[in-house]
Amino acid sequence: MKTLQDRVAVITGAGSGIGRATALALAKEGCDLALSDINEAGLAETASLLGDSGRKVCTHRVNVAVRKEMEAYPEKVLAAHGRVHIVVNNAGVASGANFEDQSLDAFERVLAVNLYGVIYGSKVFIPHLKAAGEGHIVNISSILGLMPAPALSAYCTSKFAVRGFSQCLWLELREHNIGVTAIHPGNIKTNISATAAVEEIGSMRGFFDEFKKAMEEKGAEPSTVAKAIVKSIKGNRQRTLVTAETVVMDQLMRWMPTGTPGVIAQVVRAGKKRMAAG
Repeated sequence: MKTLQDRVAVITGAGSGIGRATALALAKEGCDLALSDINEAGLAETASLLGDSGRKVCTHRVNVAVRKEMEAYPEKVLAAHGRVHIVVNNAGVASGANFEDQSLDAFERVLAVNLYGVIYGSKVFIPHLKAAGEGHIVNISSILGLMPAPALSAYCTSKFAVRGFSQCLWLELREHNIGVTAIHPGNIKTNISATAAVEEIGSMRGFFDEFKKAMEEKGAEPSTVAKAIVKSIKGNRQRTLVTAETVVMDQLMRWMPTGTPGVIAQVVRAGKKRMAAG
């Protein structure tokens, strides 16, 4: 899509973080917005920040993990805007635990939001993107859609799957003038680390706490991802790596697909020893 002026963009998980930053960035590009989240207070705050944008904004409480709610979502968007051009499947959650110790309910919850939320969001809006004559789907994967990490098997599983799903969609939809981009952010300051469920209280607890601290203190701003999303839509990119660490890990996994996980394991072991030593 060469221009975003007067296009309609749907964004899930718009109540904070990357979703909010993307809403602000797309409004600046001239998009009208349909925003959703389960956090109604955060959603209202995002809408308030868009008050002076001059763009039409509607908000809806939608749980992306619930199929019936997602199936009802397009009708609400069309009632407000009449059409849809862009869908940003952004809503996400995390859960930290060794797989052996993690409940299947927690694992399924991560897949329900991070993977099925993307699947549902794509499925229900594709007919409307086709009707508009052009469109773009943005699916948020992660650096952990490129590399493995201990205590985050559910999150990695969901983000690896989003990457593969996005590539399949790109192949299927390109002839319909609909682009698909998988976004792979690295360390970003978002609420996902603060709200992540940490079930396991043994040896991996310290690792996960350190991971969260790094995200909160050293992560890039969500606006970094939002800018990359705008460029990806305009440039019809198939995938976009955001932040230097994502680029580095992508190269390492390409050059040493079996060796890199071993290096990661060594880093984790060293970190656990350091924490044990105080």
